[in-house]
Amino acid sequence: MLYLIATPIGNLSDITFRAIDTLKACHYILCEDTRHTRPLLTHYEIQKPLKSFHKFNESFKENTIIEDLIAGLQIALVSDAGTPGISDPGAQLVARCVAENIQVISIPGPCAAVAALSCSGLNTDLFQFYGFLPKKTSELTKVLNTLLNYPGTTICYESPHRLLDVLEVLQELAPTRKLVVARELTKKFEEIQRGTAESLLNHWKQNPLKGEIVLMLEGYTETQELDWSELTPGEHVMAIQETYKLSRMDAIKMVAKLRNVPKRSIYNETEKE
Repeated sequence: MLYLIATPIGNLSDITFRAIDTLKACHYILCEDTRHTRPLLTHYEIQKPLKSFHKFNESFKENTIIEDLIAGLQIALVSDAGTPGISDPGAQLVARCVAENIQVISIPGPCAAVAALSCSGLNTDLFQFYGFLPKKTSELTKVLNTLLNYPGTTICYESPHRLLDVLEVLQELAPTRKLVVARELTKKFEEIQRGTAESLLNHWKQNPLKGEIVLMLEGYTETQELDWSELTPGEHVMAIQETYKLSRMDAIKMVAKLRNVPKRSIYNETEKE
């Protein structure tokens, strides 16, 4: 049996009793970094073998782990922090276990995305999780254009040295959109900042940005964006191109989505104008 065990994202006291009991009962523990997980086990007097399991060796070690599970071993999987498989190693192994009819049990606990959302002040009834955003500006812009059209809250993970780049793109794409950034959750220097991309940029240009970061985007509403009701399809495409800095074809795709019509229809209409 494979146990997916959520571990603290900062404060060691956030681990559950069930997680501790399960870690003590397993034959061995898979972890991203033994140096990171060892202090947690030492703190709770858990003496079990640790085996490295991260994105660089996940495929290589998968067969051996599956063989151990089929042989009846109880194996725990933890990530450096939070819930395994959520923007962390584990999803591929879980899929393999399901395919092999091996039982997978989740031991719930800390998750940075849910912790951040719960205190964000944004919509919690409808939300989506993207994970880490693309690094290349062109890909980032394309992804953000899609995420910005989602009606619920969008949750992303980001690194300190990348956040300012993302905020600069968001300042261009959606200058009035409400954003929330949660940093170092459950730790001594926990910080939650709310505002537009511009206000957040101004804040962190004056304050050092460190730690683990969750970025949340307010959901799309028509009142926040361009009023296209009086525009022809061609005018709408041109406005979207200029507003969001998109290619003509990408603008056509977005206009089709906003108007809820086929892309071909928008393309044909713009050709006539």
